[in-house]
Amino acid sequence: MHVIATAGHVDSGKSTLVRALTGMEPDRWEEERRRGLTIDLGYAWTTLPSGRDVAFVDVPGHERFLGNMLAGIGPAPVVCFVVAADEGWQAQSSDHRDAVAALGIEHGVVVLSRADRASDQRVADVLARTRVELAGTGLRDAPAVVVSAIDGTGLAELRSALDGVLANVPHPTTDGRVRLWVDRSFTITGSGTVVTGTLAAGTIVQGDRLSLLGLFGSRPVVVRGLQSRDTSYTSVGPVSRVALNLRDISAQDVRRGDALLTPDAWPSTGVLGIERTTGVAYTDVPEQLMVHVGTASVPARLRPFGADHARLVLDRHLPLVVGDRLVLRDPGSRSVLGGARILDADPPSLRRRGDGAHWAERLATMDPAGDVLGEVAARGVVQMEHLRRLGLLSWHDAEAPSGVQVIDDWWVHAPVLKAWQHQLRSAVQALEERDPLTPGLSMGAARDLLQLPDEKLLSHVIHGASLEQDGGHIRLPGSQGNLGAVEAAVAELERRLTADAFHAPDADELVALGLGARELAASERAGRLLRLRDGVVLLPTAPALAMRTLAGLEQPFTTSQARQALGTTRRVAVPLLEHLDSRGWTQRLDAGHRKVVR
Repeated sequence: MHVIATAGHVDSGKSTLVRALTGMEPDRWEEERRRGLTIDLGYAWTTLPSGRDVAFVDVPGHERFLGNMLAGIGPAPVVCFVVAADEGWQAQSSDHRDAVAALGIEHGVVVLSRADRASDQRVADVLARTRVELAGTGLRDAPAVVVSAIDGTGLAELRSALDGVLANVPHPTTDGRVRLWVDRSFTITGSGTVVTGTLAAGTIVQGDRLSLLGLFGSRPVVVRGLQSRDTSYTSVGPVSRVALNLRDISAQDVRRGDALLTPDAWPSTGVLGIERTTGVAYTDVPEQLMVHVGTASVPARLRPFGADHARLVLDRHLPLVVGDRLVLRDPGSRSVLGGARILDADPPSLRRRGDGAHWAERLATMDPAGDVLGEVAARGVVQMEHLRRLGLLSWHDAEAPSGVQVIDDWWVHAPVLKAWQHQLRSAVQALEERDPLTPGLSMGAARDLLQLPDEKLLSHVIHGASLEQDGGHIRLPGSQGNLGAVEAAVAELERRLTADAFHAPDADELVALGLGARELAASERAGRLLRLRDGVVLLPTAPALAMRTLAGLEQPFTTSQARQALGTTRRVAVPLLEHLDSRGWTQRLDAGHRKVVR
């Protein structure tokens, strides 16, 4: 299916034209039919001569209902722009032209309606004026057809022109994420809540779980059933008019401007960086605006950064991405101020003096198609999934640009990674210079120092900084051998234990040497000493030496026999034997016997 929205001034014959093309009544309200005035959006559909199915979204032309018109034209990729041949170009024609230009719509047909009421010369004059008015829009080269819905003149040509235009519309993405802007919600007895909208991309399947983002936040919903053109389907792809039967939500909880989304696939943003595409310079527009996007109409506050760029703060969050088009309207009037394109869907907070100027400079240089490197550079580090949500990366594959380091699911700007590495190495080096006996910088202190968003990044920073990680600490390579002022004391203890391997010093001897718990821990990390329980300190070679002696004993042996063979005391023998047990070199058989494990 294809979806076409009408556009054009009030009483230009848009609804009459849709009725003639489809045989359906687009005006849904009794008041509309009684007054002959379209107030809200209408819907109808038909099949063109080529076999293409096409649905029309008929919009009101009166200036009082411009908001409804923008809700109808916002999600539609093609427009049928109608000008009455007898009345010619009107003020509302300009409003609708400005809306088409603001939304960047590039596919459509120009229709001169009510040709039965105008002479050939009048038709020629109105067409010439219309071409001039549309020259600055995507409809500048759109085919034009002269039509009378009353006597049928030009209807065949119009259908053919629509076929030709639709043949050149790019194919939408069928397997992408879904963002369905809701334009209507109501209740059907026996079915419950039904919402309608134009599905521009992605595919919706019966049973799908979607997220409904509305005025009061996000909530999960389930698609109980779906229809298109009054026919039930198990799945519907783009571009289509769809009606979704939603489970576990009332129609009063869904409003025009809400959006049904693929869960966790879209950002929810209330602040935007925008670029002017059409209309009045931002320095000349009021601060308070109405922003129209999709079917949503949201009050907003604009802060200009020159004529062409601005920061836009919305009254509520919307699922918007880089490249989305907005229509800006002055709430004090009924006219369109202009169009904007989103350059930054998640701009930084402006907390310090100068932040605004710095961000404005970056905004002015952003690529409208999206700048992945610039986004990563601005943030320093960002998850790949977030870049996808912002519309900067494909959901299928993504190759990091030069200057970006990929670490798991994080993209890190190369200069930021280098700065982390330098900062961490400097901190470790300064700590070890202040305190040679330190076990190193703790992992927690390193994370706090660098303010990393994910502790998984720390190991990559450690490796890149040529540092070593030992348990929960980080240190310089080889630094564990530096014992500073206690080197002499440790060397003296090594000399004594080399002479008598199992004559462990007692607590008083260690104090006399100046070796407290901290100094002994550093010596053990350096591989110079071995600490056993109960304050027993030996050389690291002591367990191997003990095993040589114990292996020569009759097996099994008692603790007393081991003590005598090693020439030591029970204070030393018991912790040493327990250490050998823990390593699996000896095995304790009962309370008094052990054996060497062969």
